[in-house]
Amino acid sequence: MSNNHPIYLASESPRRQELLQQIGVEYMLLKVDVDETPKPGEEPVEFVRRLSLEKARAGHAQLADGDLRPVLGADTAVVIDDTIMGKPHDREHGVAMLQALSGRTHQVMTAVALVGTREAVRVSLSDVTFDTLDVTQCEAYWATGEPVDKAGGYAIQGRAAAFITRLEGSYSGVVGLPLNETVALLRQFDIYIL
Repeated sequence: MSNNHPIYLASESPRRQELLQQIGVEYMLLKVDVDETPKPGEEPVEFVRRLSLEKARAGHAQLADGDLRPVLGADTAVVIDDTIMGKPHDREHGVAMLQALSGRTHQVMTAVALVGTREAVRVSLSDVTFDTLDVTQCEAYWATGEPVDKAGGYAIQGRAAAFITRLEGSYSGVVGLPLNETVALLRQFDIYIL
């Protein structure tokens, strides 16, 4: 990475890094530790907004005085029946998650925040419909190792793409960083990609 990177990325997600690289954004990584537990009664969209901001703020707090480059934070939640699914704890939980998504439409919410001399947040909402899955398919998918650390227990950019019958919204948002919203935020901070 160039020392002239325009932003910092407060995320260790390889998917978010790849998406920024896809649109030509240079960045430097910051490691942040933020509690990702929803607050009692917190709506899912407010949850992802809050976490994206908290991650960006935690990254910004690490910067040297005088470093005015903004910090990007993001958070993704898979939501069904107004419930945030989180990441699977183990095989049984992962298979149960996939069974809950089977044959249904769920929402993927991804918030992206930039924190610098000011703060801004945008949220991407996408509807994802799964085909009907049997337990054998869910167990076989879990055995690939792909769903282990993924919100909702699946990765749209991986083998789970075979489960999806319909997507309304942002593919990159479902992966973990909505590029349209990200570019719009960068423009607000006078960082122009195209």
